[in-house]
Amino acid sequence: MELWNLLRGAAQSNPTGVAAREGDRSWTWAQMHDETAAFAAGLSARGIAPGDRVTILERNSVAYLQAYFALAGLGAIAVPLNVRLANPELASILQDAAPKAWLVGADFDPQVDALRGEVPALELVVRLSGAGEDVSLADLVNERRTFQPHESAAGDVAQLYYTSGTTGRPKGVMLTHGNVAAHAAAACTELDLFRDDVWGHFAPMFHLADAWAVFAITREAGAHAFLPRFSKSAALDVLRRDGVTLTNLVPTMLQALLADLDGQDARTPSLRLILSGGAPIAPSVVGRTLDTFGCEYAQTYGLTETSPFLTLSLLQANHLRLTPEQQLAVRSRTGRPYETVELEIVDRANQLVPQDDRAVGEIRVRGTTVSPGYWQRPEVTAAAFRDGWFYTGDLATWNQERSVNIVDRAKDVILTGGENVYSTEVEAALLEHRAVLECAAYGVPHPEWGEELRIAVMLRPGDSATEDELRDHCRERLANYKVPKRVELVDELPRTGSGKVQKRVLRDRAAR
Repeated sequence: MELWNLLRGAAQSNPTGVAAREGDRSWTWAQMHDETAAFAAGLSARGIAPGDRVTILERNSVAYLQAYFALAGLGAIAVPLNVRLANPELASILQDAAPKAWLVGADFDPQVDALRGEVPALELVVRLSGAGEDVSLADLVNERRTFQPHESAAGDVAQLYYTSGTTGRPKGVMLTHGNVAAHAAAACTELDLFRDDVWGHFAPMFHLADAWAVFAITREAGAHAFLPRFSKSAALDVLRRDGVTLTNLVPTMLQALLADLDGQDARTPSLRLILSGGAPIAPSVVGRTLDTFGCEYAQTYGLTETSPFLTLSLLQANHLRLTPEQQLAVRSRTGRPYETVELEIVDRANQLVPQDDRAVGEIRVRGTTVSPGYWQRPEVTAAAFRDGWFYTGDLATWNQERSVNIVDRAKDVILTGGENVYSTEVEAALLEHRAVLECAAYGVPHPEWGEELRIAVMLRPGDSATEDELRDHCRERLANYKVPKRVELVDELPRTGSGKVQKRVLRDRAAR
């Protein structure tokens, strides 16, 4: 009952306190517990059992929060799906996870209709809003069945988060009840969470940029506020209307808000902390955030495999004597290690690199929040998890305070708008075009998105294709954020002596 106990504890300690606000409606913790228990009991009555995978395709909502806890209470495995994925990408995940049930929001009826036949194991579709031929969440809740939670152990898998596959096959990152519960407990102390906090679910709940807060805020019996679709005006409305005290904004969101406000004072009586992570951020943006919102700011760094946080750039007591400029520099770093992990930066011989903020090595970590590995991928797990350590593939420096600064990514991952894009995935899609001979995807710094995705393309001799045609080809096969912003037609690609494409040369050319 590891994660279910967080919900039960909130209902017992703060039964009449506000658990969630969504539009004009609110729930107490007692109501939230009772509705979620009925939801879980209804799923159980329809055959959902411990270990069954259940996919979720929905925007930020109370129903999403209830789904996370209902599945945890059943001992089932939640599989959140990225709402931005194209049907072929969703199909690949569905076939890998083999879900027994699919929880679906009203915006995604076409995807269910198109894909349900491709999942032989699928027995149940639950509509989280609205009605239809399938059973609805309201139907399950109104049955008011008695629920007996499953006795989950700390090592039982609670969630599968799929990351883009570098070879075209997605990877399901397994997170256990113990991983998620330990991360939630640490967040409460690291971020000083307490009962009066209101978390703004602005980043997507299918992503760990936000999903960790489902459990951490519930642990403290705080309140949840939801933004189904991010827009600048809607985000500000929720901040003010619901009294949001803290939230996480991927850099794209933060940049959009700052651009729209253009120096205006957006301080609210409640907001005390903005977190941001998922892409590099400039100190100037941190400074504008502090000035515009008048609250504390912290950079975060983490991975799906680590639940997610690995570092935070929150100021500590010893930083308070620093000048404002020095404090800004601390806030703008990748940050110090999160309390659940042991973090090291090592060279290729697995020796610690000097803590001089100059020597570069790979970040490796171990601890209670680190995943046990990838779903049904023992060979991939063995490559990343070695001798008790998870090797992140991220290159960084660190200083005497063990504060980290990421300088590059060893895996050619492009971080754009808070989303990871693997270059080989984009390349594989474009190579399906009849005119493409070779291509190389890469990222370049971008003031709003963190990085902009570009691709250099060599066409087959005698063939032709326009940039728009190639981008449309990608759009048919990939989520929009994986479609290159620019396609450069080249006569040849820069290579090493062994014939490998030198993506660093492409990035350097683009930056000139």
